[in-house]
Amino acid sequence: MRLVPRTMSTQHPDNASMPDWIRSDSIEGEDEVREAFLSYSSYGTQEVMWDSEGKDVDLHVVRKLLSSFPGYFKEHVIGRDIFLTYRIPNPRIEGAERKVFAETLESISTSFDVAERFYGKPVPAVFEVILPFTTSSAEIISVAKYYEKVVVGKENIELEGGLPIGELVGEVNPKSIEVIPLVEDKDSLLRIREVVGGYVKAVRPKYIRVFVARSDPAMNYGLIPALILAKWALRELQKIDVQVFPIVGVGSAPFRGNLRPSRIESALKEYEGFHTFTVQSSFKYDNPEIVVREAPEIVVREAVKRINESEPHPMEWEDARSIVEIYVERYQREVEALANAINHVAPYVPKRRARKLHVGLFGYSRSNGKVTLPRAITFVGSLYSLGIPPEVLGLYSLSKLREDQWDVLKEVYLNMIDDLRDSLRFAEPGAPKRLASIGVNDEVRKLLEEDMRFAEDVLNVKVGGNDYESRTHALLSQMVSISLEVGRADEIKRNILEMAKLRGFLG
Repeated sequence: MRLVPRTMSTQHPDNASMPDWIRSDSIEGEDEVREAFLSYSSYGTQEVMWDSEGKDVDLHVVRKLLSSFPGYFKEHVIGRDIFLTYRIPNPRIEGAERKVFAETLESISTSFDVAERFYGKPVPAVFEVILPFTTSSAEIISVAKYYEKVVVGKENIELEGGLPIGELVGEVNPKSIEVIPLVEDKDSLLRIREVVGGYVKAVRPKYIRVFVARSDPAMNYGLIPALILAKWALRELQKIDVQVFPIVGVGSAPFRGNLRPSRIESALKEYEGFHTFTVQSSFKYDNPEIVVREAPEIVVREAVKRINESEPHPMEWEDARSIVEIYVERYQREVEALANAINHVAPYVPKRRARKLHVGLFGYSRSNGKVTLPRAITFVGSLYSLGIPPEVLGLYSLSKLREDQWDVLKEVYLNMIDDLRDSLRFAEPGAPKRLASIGVNDEVRKLLEEDMRFAEDVLNVKVGGNDYESRTHALLSQMVSISLEVGRADEIKRNILEMAKLRGFLG
């Protein structure tokens, strides 16, 4: 069995601080190639996700890595010791990116040829792709078959005069690729065994890696439903009749997973059954190599090493699906009402990657259309900037739980109280009242105040903190609200960034 990575470095733009080798406000182009190398060599991650979804990406990355850092890659064989995995656009969802989908798959064989020349033997430098927004087994099969029949199959097509394409462009390798479905919406997560099982039955792979989203489910359904859905998916994947290596897409914000160097042990416990953890930009760049509170000897590289050396264990939880619908109804009601406020703040949240213009459609319909929101990281950053961490939204819905449902929730969400304490220390009790200045009505403000009171009175989670970071964050939130009223863009941007640095993540 080949090495299946425990850590995957990603390009998620959730970092407040920039690495010292970047002189601009965003990481792009050649800097991303260097970042990939540093993810392996400096941070110790075993895999890098090379992201073609929602952004331009250099498809000559393997050539540039091997030519720029030959000494390192001679000792660490790409495709054997460390891994580069493409995230491709889903052509069913992102119609404008269909040609990028095809172009990215075509580049896999080029990477093979480059690596073969570098190593002097056949080396599949890239042999896996991540398919976002996967909702059916047919989508997974179609990507695998497209590669085999179109990318590889064209070598047998004869041109005029009888010349096979293979003789013109050379043999195409590898002959097949592995597809990692990224499952992101509630319905697909709930029936993930069907989505993945259909592919397994049709293709009969020796194993499969499955990527379970954490950020978009949180944005669409709320903090607690996102955690429940992730663990339900893991529970169902363990029932599939092939070895499954689940990946969990966790970020630094508690809303998106609370994976930080200072929270390694609690995150490993929370997501114990998952095999691979994403190491996102904030994890790498918002945690300088100094001692952290949970384990004094752990810094960023040691935190990655801790994950690499840990062992996943199969887990079993009670069925918590009934809690999801109770929570989602109130959460979505609040987010719908806050959408204009979020979109008002979103343009001022720093952009850390050169992403294409892209918005996410909120995960449910209204009678007059759909609520449009920014991507998850900007969504989270916008709400924190308003003094209302997204973790608080919908909390009062838990007052409807029966005693047996409370027992299940405590069993399934091990770190719920700690996650809420980590986030709500940056909540500002007066924030709901200030939302009137950007068009949020009294009814929604009362709902938010209910959520905050429930956190304090029932969950014993204090809203706001007394430490320097929390108090400064609250003051900056008030200044953002004042600046929004008078349209002082530079002040808004500056204060939002300072708040993010205090939290240790952008969104």
